[in-house]
Amino acid sequence: MSQTKAESGKEFNFTKSDFERVRALIYKRAGISLADSKQEMVYSRIARRLRATGIVSFSTYLDDLEAGKLSGDEWESFTNALTTNLTSFFRESHHFPLLAEHLKRLPPGPITIWCSASSTGEEPYSIAMTACEAFNTLSPPVQIIATDIDTNVLAAGAHGVYGIERLDKMSAERSKRFFLRGKGDQQGMVRVRPELRQLVTFKPLNLLADSWPLTGQFDVIFCRNVMIYFDKATQRKILARFVPLMKPHALLFAGHSENFLYVSDSLKLRGKTVYELEQGRSGNH
Repeated sequence: MSQTKAESGKEFNFTKSDFERVRALIYKRAGISLADSKQEMVYSRIARRLRATGIVSFSTYLDDLEAGKLSGDEWESFTNALTTNLTSFFRESHHFPLLAEHLKRLPPGPITIWCSASSTGEEPYSIAMTACEAFNTLSPPVQIIATDIDTNVLAAGAHGVYGIERLDKMSAERSKRFFLRGKGDQQGMVRVRPELRQLVTFKPLNLLADSWPLTGQFDVIFCRNVMIYFDKATQRKILARFVPLMKPHALLFAGHSENFLYVSDSLKLRGKTVYELEQGRSGNH
């Protein structure tokens, strides 16, 4: 039996059936598989949408969302609310020396990198810093496409302003070379240097969408700590779409708890959670 608001002490009544509806909607829309243990997280995040829309029950909110009665941006807000954006500069640091080596070995010409879950920008900017260091210039021959399903975090990434504490684990040399310190009312903030921002283009992309706004193939794809939110069938489908987008020598970087070997026979392990194509599997063949 579901609890009333008074019994649960919650502002809104939230039943198991409301939770199951949210799970089904976010799976269909973004491929995210929410575990049973996420019920409290779902309540707190979607309760914010109820307050924002002035709706007083989960079931009415979900009915109106599905019927298209809410503003056109509400699906986006619903998706943004349930997307987890845990990130930091040079997270999983073992990947970046490998990336630098790879970039230096590539034939001359423009290098294209896709960061497929860019969150608030720390990951694509870490890639950009690595490229600058590898080529010892603030204008390396690198173009980085940074995508995310969450439009709020994309805007933050493009803005490139962070609290200075975000650089705590970064060397003084790096922070000085790549960031400008805020003064006056911007005290305590840092901004990514314009040269670095120019290397990164932020754009919205849903990995579950029928088509992706991408052209050509990539030398590197970062897809880290994203697949853990998808079930095996969805992982398989996404990886199958990555393969034609990879140049024959391309590397695919995964998150520390992700293993793609059981999901795709087109990829082989190159290093710790770094994959390359099995011979003959690239989109060029």
